[in-house]
Amino acid sequence: MARAADQEPETATGAHGPATPEPAEPQEPRQPQDPAQEEPAGQPAKKRRPARVAIEWVTIVAVALVLALAARQWVFQTFSIPSESMVPTLDIGDRIVVQKLFWNWHDVKQGDIVVFARPPSDTQCTGPESDDLVKRVIALPGQTIYSAFGKVFVDGRQLPETYLPKPDPLGRPIPGASAQHPYKVPPGDFYVMGDNRAVSCDSRYWGPVKGDTIVGKVVLLLWRHGHPAWHVF
Repeated sequence: MARAADQEPETATGAHGPATPEPAEPQEPRQPQDPAQEEPAGQPAKKRRPARVAIEWVTIVAVALVLALAARQWVFQTFSIPSESMVPTLDIGDRIVVQKLFWNWHDVKQGDIVVFARPPSDTQCTGPESDDLVKRVIALPGQTIYSAFGKVFVDGRQLPETYLPKPDPLGRPIPGASAQHPYKVPPGDFYVMGDNRAVSCDSRYWGPVKGDTIVGKVVLLLWRHGHPAWHVF
């Protein structure tokens, strides 16, 4: 028996002799790579160009400003308290946040603190010039109101007002109203008063405010006496 090491290698043959190998397909020449784009092996990728980073930051800041302006216009708005008419609830210089979105004047409840446009009939009051005022809602559309013995009565019952200062002089009584003939708030109107009744210029002077002039409801006392307050109403 012949050993495997003595065997001749087999070759493929054709009818006219050994088969010739087929020529390899031509390959496209490799384009030389830009040396600037080459990254050495094992080296981290290059940082983004400063111009691109700057553009990204400018875009982020611009979007943030647009969102902030949109939020101020339609969602929330901050106001500064210019007078003492709402003491002790709100003091001069306090910063408040007013909710404007997902809320309208039909949602106003008795006791809410609201911001509204200054009534055109406000010609008797002195104080800081402002296009907007802040007061507390005392009586809703259709309710009756009068004052007696320094207290306010709504629908014939004394209004519980734990937010008033101590002492809490009423100041000017509700004009043209008595227990026998209370004032009835017209439809769509709200009777508003300041918590500091003795000095507040409110519906006792210029009548109830129209619901469609209410800007929004005060939801947060943000800043007081130079410090964050974070008091939710």
